[in-house]
Amino acid sequence: MAITFKVNHPVTTDQFIGLLESSSLGERRPIHDRDCMDGTISNSNLVVSAWDDELLVGIARGVTDFHYACYLSDLAVHQHYQRSGIGKRLQSLTQEQLGPLCKLILIAAPAANSYYRRLGYTHNDRCWVLDAGVTIGN
Repeated sequence: MAITFKVNHPVTTDQFIGLLESSSLGERRPIHDRDCMDGTISNSNLVVSAWDDELLVGIARGVTDFHYACYLSDLAVHQHYQRSGIGKRLQSLTQEQLGPLCKLILIAAPAANSYYRRLGYTHNDRCWVLDAGVTIGN
């Protein structure tokens, strides 16, 4: 298996959805809303991807200003390729695209907490989420 990594290489909506379906992220993303998934991948300004020939096997999808904060919105690795270092490499390559003061910020699934802790992330309990459909102040 010769995995190649690419920065901001085009990823189609179908490839993105297929990867999410083949990883644990498909359960927590609106993969049946094609318009949402299309907007999600096409409006990301930093996408690092992993490929086994033409098959998308990993993605680190970020939204960033490149200087202060990079929100790593998705980190997904195809289930047959997990535990091979792809996720770690995706994050490392993401960091390489960012300025020296830029932080990686993500929301982890509970089962992934120990993974991120081992990589050097610190837990922050100050995250707040406003769900879609909730009006500010009500």
